[in-house]
Formats: sequence, C-alpha cells, structure tokens
Amino acid sequence: MTQTSKLGLDYGKVEKARSLARSIADDVQAFVETRTTVAVERTLARLLGIDGVDANQVPLPNVVVDHIKDKGLLNQGTVFCIGNAMVQTGKTPQEIAEDIAEGKIELDRLAVSDKKKIEEALMPIVNASVERIRARRQRRENYLGTIGEGPKPYLYIIVATGNIYEDVIQAEAGARQGADVIAVIRTTGQSLLDYVPYGATTEGFGGTYATQENFRIMRSALDKVGEEVGRYIRLCNYCSGLCMPEIAIMGAFEGLDVMLNDALYGILFRDINMQRTLIDQYFSRIINGFAGVIINTGEDNYLTTADAVEAAHTVLASDLINEQLALLAGLPEEQMGLGHAFEMDPMLENGFLYELAQAQMTREIFPKATLKYMPPTKFMTGNIFRGHIQDALFNMIGIWTHQGIQLLGMPTEAIHTPFMSDRYLSIENARYIFNNMRNIGDEVEFKENGIVRKRAAEVLDKAVELLQNLVKEGLFNALEKGQFADVKRPKTGGKGLDGVCEKGSQYMNPFVELMKGKK
Repeated sequence: MTQTSKLGLDYGKVEKARSLARSIADDVQAFVETRTTVAVERTLARLLGIDGVDANQVPLPNVVVDHIKDKGLLNQGTVFCIGNAMVQTGKTPQEIAEDIAEGKIELDRLAVSDKKKIEEALMPIVNASVERIRARRQRRENYLGTIGEGPKPYLYIIVATGNIYEDVIQAEAGARQGADVIAVIRTTGQSLLDYVPYGATTEGFGGTYATQENFRIMRSALDKVGEEVGRYIRLCNYCSGLCMPEIAIMGAFEGLDVMLNDALYGILFRDINMQRTLIDQYFSRIINGFAGVIINTGEDNYLTTADAVEAAHTVLASDLINEQLALLAGLPEEQMGLGHAFEMDPMLENGFLYELAQAQMTREIFPKATLKYMPPTKFMTGNIFRGHIQDALFNMIGIWTHQGIQLLGMPTEAIHTPFMSDRYLSIENARYIFNNMRNIGDEVEFKENGIVRKRAAEVLDKAVELLQNLVKEGLFNALEKGQFADVKRPKTGGKGLDGVCEKGSQYMNPFVELMKGKK
C-alpha cells in the first residue's frame, strides 16, 4: 500500500482489520439476502407510487402490507402481490391500495398471473420511480455546480422545536449565520413507531416528526435561503428505527442530503430486533447510495454509555463494519459519514492528545469518507464558559484532522434545546478556528514514539483483536454478549421481529439491481 501515515500506522494491520470487517459483513449479508421485513415491503409500496392514508388516517403503505401479511403473502412481497393485482384488475397500485383499504379486493383471492406479464406491468412504474430519484439528485448537483457550498468540515447544526414551521424559521436563521447542514431532530420515540405519520406536523416532543411533507417543506425553505446566501444548504434527517428504508425513500423523493443511518444503533440504543435492523439497513443504504445521500453512522453514541478512553476501539471496529455493510449495498465511500466523537473527560491529562490521535487515525483509515465528528456531550455540565472552551478544542481537532461533517457543540448543552443565539456563538467559534487553523494539519507532524502515535496504535491493535473475536463469534452472538457499548441484546428479542420473514419463490425487488451501484 502506497499510503503514508502521519501517525506511523501499520497499514498491514489496517488492511487486516478491514478484511475481518468484510468477513463479518459478508456473514450478515448472507442472512439478509434471503429475508425481507414489513418496512422493506412498505418501502416497495411507496416506490410503486402508493401514498396517502385511509379513512382512519392509517398510511396506505401500512394498509397494503398489513393486508399482505394477514393473507400469508408477506414472503412473496409487495411487488409481486401488487404487480399480480395490476395484471388481474388493470388498475394502478394506488387504486389497488385504495380498494384494499375499502375492503373491495383481497389479494389472496386473485389468480396468479404469468411472471413475465407482471414484470411488464410493473416496469413503467418502477422506471418512473427510479427517474424521480435521479432527477432529485440532479437538482442537488445543479445547485452545487452553480451556487456551490461551504468548505469541509461542513458546519452542522440542529433544529428541534417540534413544529416544522418553527423549525423552518430556525433553520433559515442558522443558514444565514453560516451553517452548511441543517439536521431536523426527530421527535422522541418515532424510531419505535412501525409506521410513518402523514402530512405536516406541529406537535413533536424534543424534535419534529419525520414525514414526507415535513421533508418537502424544509427542503423548499432551504433551497430558497441557499439561493439567498449563495451557498447550497444540506438537509439531514433520520432513517433509523423501525421505518429505516421507508424514511430513506421519502428522503430520496424530497431531496434530503444526509441521513442518520447506522447498522447497529437501533439495536443497541432503541432495543430494535437485530435481525430486523440488519435487513432494513441494507435496502435503506441502497436507496441512499443511489440518491447521493451521505449516511451518518452513530458510533459516537457508544462513548456516551461506555468510557471514551477504554472503548475507543469499539468505535473503530463498528466504523469498519458499517463501511463494509455500506459497500455491499453499493454506497460509495464518499457518502459514508462514519461517526466518532470528542467525548473524553476534560479533566483527563493529555486528553486532547488522545482525542487528536483518534480523529487523525479515523481520517487516515477512511481517507475518502465524509467523516462525521461529534462534539462533547457526556461531560458538558451547564457551565457555558467551560463548555464553549471544550467545543473550541473539539473544533481545533476537526480542522486539524480534515473531518467531513462537524456537528457543532453548543455552550448550553445539558441545559436546554439551543436558542438561535447559542447557534450563532457555536458557528462563530467554529468559523474563527477553521479559518485561523485552516492548514495546521498540513504543517504539523507527530513525534515518533510520542503520545499521539502510541494512542493511535493502541486503538488499532484493540480494534483488530475485537474484530478477530467478532469473526469467531459472528455479529449476532457478539451483540448478545454486549461487545458494543456495554449493551446486550438477544437475537430474538427487541422490537419488530414479527415483521421479519424469509423470501418466497415469487419474491421480486427490481429496485435493488436498478439502484445498486448505478448513479
């Protein structure tokens, strides 16, 4: 390998770690390929053009997939069932969905059509959906090619009022202050809902519901303010939880740019069944890859439960597994916002050097990735002055190690949801440091056998050891034993397992081949 390391990393060990992660991901993929979930099937319903709600305000994709499941057809899948109904009835998928909602049709009572006729009926609709996503991606590319965007690291801020219209006001203010990415925090508990609410919402708690209409409202607002400030503003939301691929497709349709999308986060921190999550993440990442969306993974969360010094290697191991799972879904390295965080106790002697070592190590191991660097949260106390200094140290490392996305810390972290004035201070802090230290990473080298190099080598060694153990155990068993974030999850426990099934002989999903690896 011709790559050189400022840290003196042993790239033989890096390649060994990546090879081990690839083996783990391949093992998971063999399981994933033969199964589907209700979330995947609802996503396929949306890709076939099914939208809206029934008389009881239940989303029609849920109505259709619940019907398919109740009739014992889930293993054959939405595409086959709806395609067969199209041939038999001459109706569109939307009309079929509405008939199901009104009890006018039962899919299990229809004769089974010739597969070729089903494919012929479906392809115009399939192609139209793919083109819709491609056109959305081209719209982003056109903006980037004309008004451009801010330099990396992107300045990433959150809005979390619970009301999409209030979020818009705060997002516009943040963009004018200098933010490059606006993340609309999702309302508490939405990741545990096995459906996606419909329409614009104004009453979230700790965040705003992720809905397709809310995506449309915010994207429209950011396009306008982006034209005003002469800089494309990226929109971020969450395709995690029980509706991971479903929210991914809504984001693809509405032009989102960044999505929280982790293979393990929902398992560890939301107790969502591991089988369900690992199947769902695959299709969600195929969609995100095709739509040009940067995924953000959630390794930073490990360090809010486990110690940031002792558990740093689990972050690296998870980043490597997330990378390999994403590659299997056709998602390029440049769209991987692999996560890590500045979460050590600020009273730790030389903690800054350890944090610097880990951030530089992550950059060197994932040179093409749009790395997502998370600010201090665990040791923010409400002392806004010390907190602002902690965030300044975090920003120094962000520019020094060429991070991709810098999620800005707030001086009022641990007190309240940020005010516009808090965001202004945070953006000012980052812009000052990024400008003043722009090329420090190109100028400074690390002492051989010094603290920084030794720390990076230690974390890499421990990550290799952990990955070797994971290969022996298998990822499912490792999660059961609590080898990530000190959290144990049973393979048959958690939420959503009843929505998993093996694929049947008639199963169809033409979108995988159309989207995977094709932009």
